[in-house]
Formats: sequence, C-alpha cells, structure tokens
Amino acid sequence: MTDIICVTNRHLCEDDFFERIEKITASGVNAIILREKDLSESEYSDLAKKLVEICEKHKIEAILHTYVDAAIELSVKSIHLPLTVFQSLSGEKKSFFRKIGVSCHSVEDALMAEKAGASYITFGHVFVTDCKKGLEPRGLDALKKVCKAVKIPVYAIGGIDKQNIDSVIEAGAAGACIMSGFMKGDNWSWK
Repeated sequence: MTDIICVTNRHLCEDDFFERIEKITASGVNAIILREKDLSESEYSDLAKKLVEICEKHKIEAILHTYVDAAIELSVKSIHLPLTVFQSLSGEKKSFFRKIGVSCHSVEDALMAEKAGASYITFGHVFVTDCKKGLEPRGLDALKKVCKAVKIPVYAIGGIDKQNIDSVIEAGAAGACIMSGFMKGDNWSWK
C-alpha cells in the first residue's frame, strides 16, 4: 500500500481546521505534517498540541514541521525540516527524534540529507500546483533520479492527486504528500 501523508495549510480550509483534521484521519492517511509556517513558535505549539491529541486518538503519526524546540517540548518524536535547518541541527537535538524528514529539490539535496541522517525526504514539486504558482514543476524524471540516488524513502509532493499518484509510485516514490486535496477536498479517501 502507498504511504499517504497529509501536509497542512489551514488557510486552504473552508471549514474548521480541526474538523478537517478529524475528517482526514478517517481517510486512510499514514501521517499528518503540521506545516504552518506563518505562526510564531508559541502559536505553532498551541496548534500542535491539539493536532497531536487528534492524531494519537486516531493512531495516525503526527509530524511537526520546522519548530524543533516545540516538538521536543511536546515530546513529538517525528519532525520535518527544510534542508538548511536540518544541516544546522545539533547532534543532541537530532538524537531526540525517531524520524526526521527533509525537504529536497535536487539529487544533490537528497544525497546531503541522506548522508546527514535523514529518515526520509520529500521531493518536489513534481506537478503543477497552486501552492507554487508560476514555478515550473520538476517532473517525474527528476523524481525518478532522486529515488534512484538514495536508499531512504522519497515522498513526492506538489500537485499530487488520484489521477497521477500511480505515476509517482512508478517513478520510485514510497508515497506522496498531499496538501490541497486534503485541505480543500471533500472526497479524498484512500481506504
């Protein structure tokens, strides 16, 4: 079965964010990355507490994003980081986490992340997406090269939907990260 990870963006929700999260937990996702970059660490931490409670209740993995200290304070053992943040993370802080994901945009990024101890990487954006308006997608060939270059799991991100998800798996991805489909969609189910 393909791993599906929801990536949040509460600004895309037309309904209540936590009601949306409840719906997403029933959709067959493996994990939820709380990616709310516009918040201060304190605001993020408050949001994360509620998300972690919901994820624990539904036995879905909660992955915090960027805010390492908030994750440590909340005892959340999975984090996703931009490559530059990951590279600057101390060994002591890295050792706290059971799983560290890293955002990558090239084979070189992926190799650096793997060498530095990443558990998995996300690669994208693979397809055209409103989240990266005007930016040319990297495409399936680039995804395939990244998947072949590293031994850790690669998750495709960017413009993934039910019509194209099989193509990212065929390219070698372990799964996909999906934002808009979950944050805006009503019938996005993997069960």
